[in-house]
Amino acid sequence: MDPRRSVGKRGEEEAARFLQKRGFAILDRNVRSRLGEIDLVARDGKALVFVEVKTLRERDGDPPQAAVGQSKQRRLGQLAQHYLKWKRLGEVACRFDVVAVTLDARDRVTALRHLPAAFDVEAW
Repeated sequence: MDPRRSVGKRGEEEAARFLQKRGFAILDRNVRSRLGEIDLVARDGKALVFVEVKTLRERDGDPPQAAVGQSKQRRLGQLAQHYLKWKRLGEVACRFDVVAVTLDARDRVTALRHLPAAFDVEAW
């Protein structure tokens, strides 16, 4: 397996476990379409939550969540709209969370940060 894919998969597993411990129900993982992928779709109370997981190895520089820029946010908004149509969910309260995971060289989690409602999408 590609090392980057392995790191991402490990981060997604940790993020899902973290969210479940906090009462989130994980509904879907790795939802793919021609536009890209939604890492996790969860329910937090009445809200449907689209979760972007960013995982990096320990190093100096920007934290993992810095990789979720405006372009990525727009694409996630489009993916979320596609998901809502695909699942025929209609009008439902939604939000976009980011979970930033940092791993050491042995794939141990050294930091995990959950950013609820990390961004809004225009024309949502």
